[in-house]
Amino acid sequence: MSIFNGTRLTNQTFKLDDERMRRGWYSDKYFENIVMILSRIAQEGATLADFGLSRHPALPERDLSSVEVGNIEVEMHFYTRRPFAVVAGVDKALAMLRYGAGSYENGRFRPTWEQLQVEAVQDGAVTTYDPDWRFIQPVIRVCGRYRDFALLETPMLGVLTRTSRIATNVYEVLKAARGKPVLFFPARFDAHEVQAADGYAYDIAVKRFVLDYRDGPPTMISTDAQGDWWGGAGGGTVSHAAIAAFLGQTEVAVLAFARFVPPEVPRIALVDYHNGSVDTAVRVARAMFEQWWAATQRGDEDAARYRLYAVRLDTSMALRDESVPPLGDKVLDNGVNPRLVWNVRQALDEAWRSWTLSAEAAEAAAHFCHEVKIVVSGGFNPAKIRWFEGLHVPADIYGIGTSILTNDEQTNTDFTADIVRVRVDGEWYDIARAGRQPGENPDLEPVDLGAL
Repeated sequence: MSIFNGTRLTNQTFKLDDERMRRGWYSDKYFENIVMILSRIAQEGATLADFGLSRHPALPERDLSSVEVGNIEVEMHFYTRRPFAVVAGVDKALAMLRYGAGSYENGRFRPTWEQLQVEAVQDGAVTTYDPDWRFIQPVIRVCGRYRDFALLETPMLGVLTRTSRIATNVYEVLKAARGKPVLFFPARFDAHEVQAADGYAYDIAVKRFVLDYRDGPPTMISTDAQGDWWGGAGGGTVSHAAIAAFLGQTEVAVLAFARFVPPEVPRIALVDYHNGSVDTAVRVARAMFEQWWAATQRGDEDAARYRLYAVRLDTSMALRDESVPPLGDKVLDNGVNPRLVWNVRQALDEAWRSWTLSAEAAEAAAHFCHEVKIVVSGGFNPAKIRWFEGLHVPADIYGIGTSILTNDEQTNTDFTADIVRVRVDGEWYDIARAGRQPGENPDLEPVDLGAL
């Protein structure tokens, strides 16, 4: 469930490999070991007394000798250690509880999800972390027989960590970009299996940004798989490879794109193929305008096909665009830098003046060129975006890839899980390990696992 639609995703979306998940295929081995140990102890009917235990410092007056350790019931909290995080992946973690909780008896799996009490936040919630354990905010709380869900800790933590990290990284990029659109380009830098979850995390982050700032950009993903969980569809630009297929003639490739790709797909042209972004951007704009103007004059509904939405600058950091005079500093000279963007913006805004046009066409051309947006990509991260924004560089859209996947000291969103209470004779007692204690989160709400 996201906070934006009030509906939890179900296993119809995730299609979990539940059979192998139940057997520990995706779990750290020590969880498989403890499940085996507790199951054997339960079969024997052993109590704590059989292990020489009858007291615990936290419960000095209680005789615990009759507690059936194999069936011990616990309260477990799942939380992150990133100071601020946009939470995502909760629904998939809950689906794991729904289809993975249980035990094997005589070789057959007996589901026990109905015996679990579960509370969780919704995807899109935010959580904070303070090293002071009194302020930990769990995003999932599970109460029940430990051996029924112990195997699920690893995959649950994995999906929470990955998806929340992507969502939070995207959110930080959007903040740096001051709400400008962000093209989501990490698909080529990771295994294809993660695209659906990553694209969902991106969508959650965009929606969270819009909620927090009362305004924001549309979602812009590059693959259909990235939209699988939420109904999005991939878009894209005219690629370098496509330009190569037309023998390096960028404007010809763009016109072919415009002719054959549905008009609702934004026409975004890469213009750095020959390392002369200014000249290429102007040539593309002129070629598209001529087709658009002719179709407009005919009253042709296909005129929309030739509306140039944007040009994209993607100059390699190993190159200095020919329009950028050298200053002797690669940060200022090479790749997509502020001077290059300003050069392209000025050239586009003034391009129509050198075209031989009627007064009516000239007015239309001036508007056409001015409306062409500039997409920048290649090596962008929050720091570089803040640099651009601080200089008021006329970049309209940022393309982000690798930095979204970053997992360093600042972006680490690792989730962990702790048992914080145990149930003895129907009562719950704090029994967390040193440095841990039960936490609270006002966003937690009861979960009906049966609906998943």
